[in-house]
Amino acid sequence: MKILKYPLSDGKSKSDDEIIDYFMSLYLASMFMPHGLGHFLGMTVHDVGGYNDQYPKSDELGLCWLRTTRKLEEGMVITVEPGVYFNTSWIKQMMTKYPKMGDCVDKEVIKDYYGCGGCRIEDDVLVTKDGIENLTIVP
Repeated sequence: MKILKYPLSDGKSKSDDEIIDYFMSLYLASMFMPHGLGHFLGMTVHDVGGYNDQYPKSDELGLCWLRTTRKLEEGMVITVEPGVYFNTSWIKQMMTKYPKMGDCVDKEVIKDYYGCGGCRIEDDVLVTKDGIENLTIVP
């Protein structure tokens, strides 16, 4: 059962990439992930310092919840927290406020997901010279 659907029909079939690009142009993921992808870890759990003059906070839908816009540098510790939520009131609010988003949702199918909550996975990673070291010990 697919929750999302491509609402525009011009008689031509669309590739998966074209459909994904359309969904991304609407920031459709923000309907199901109303939070950032992570935050710095340091002196506190939600360490400050995610923004500066060079990398300010964004007001753009889909990016406004990011806790940092900075370029990651070696030695930084940050969480990686992808998640998906089926918050009924949030989803309905987003579909009302952004009708093009609502056009992409199969409103009958999504009803099956209301009330189930969601899932978020969190890893804590150290940024290294060559990538990251995952500090999370959960297999």
